[in-house]
Amino acid sequence: MKSMLAAGCALALAFAALPAAAQARPGVLRVSAIPDEAPTELQRKFKPLGEYLSKATGLKVVFTPVTDYAASVEGLVNNKLDMVWFGGFTFVQANARSGGKVTPLVQRAEDEKFRSVFITASNEIRQLADLKGKTFSFGSESSTSGHLMPRSYLLAAKINPDTDMKRIAFSGAHDATVAAVAGGKVDAGALNISVWEKLVAERKVDPAAVRVFYTTPAYYDYNWTVRSDMDPALKKKISDAFLTLDPATPEGKGILALQRATKFVPTKPANYATIEAAARNAGLLK
Repeated sequence: MKSMLAAGCALALAFAALPAAAQARPGVLRVSAIPDEAPTELQRKFKPLGEYLSKATGLKVVFTPVTDYAASVEGLVNNKLDMVWFGGFTFVQANARSGGKVTPLVQRAEDEKFRSVFITASNEIRQLADLKGKTFSFGSESSTSGHLMPRSYLLAAKINPDTDMKRIAFSGAHDATVAAVAGGKVDAGALNISVWEKLVAERKVDPAAVRVFYTTPAYYDYNWTVRSDMDPALKKKISDAFLTLDPATPEGKGILALQRATKFVPTKPANYATIEAAARNAGLLK
């Protein structure tokens, strides 16, 4: 009961922490994203997309960062936000929390076959079984690719992180997980493959020192979700704007590169049934 009360308080505080910019104003599209990377990186990635969506919708697009994953869910469900970049699990949470009153519009083509990677700097770890007795870091507790799906595949490999590992931690974000492993704070960790590849490409991590030792099978992940009561005409404008992003144009190429996408495609709630089942099986969704 104490843990339930604490979780409820945390949700309330996260929700209350949404800044004034998130309050409803005519002519404004209020947008946010799960904080799976540093706030400055999320702002940098969204700026050109926000300008593009503003032109497409005729609305002022305001990006409101949130403190944690729970705040993004509560913000959309309680009409403090109009659209949120969710991971698969946070979409499932928002869908359950709202009684099915949120709608996933689009996802990157890459999100139809997303993966997580398990990384380590230890020579003793070569496979999932080697994680027994080791220290390990997930990302955020509500992260699909940084917690739920890695936990699901660990359980499938007969490894219970809570009982078979020496200690587990939650870094809060994918890049923080890499830093924890590289810095020797934990023996291994799991994160989304997209952030890993970006950090390697930007030479922010040395793959000779920190290496991938396991890559999960594919699953559906991220999407842009809106409230189901959004004006249908606005939904269509937003959806069309994403679907017509063209990598052959300078604007489209720049936006898609920042979103780490080749293109956006339509999505639907049924795509996340596997994630919902994994969450319930892991005891993370009641």
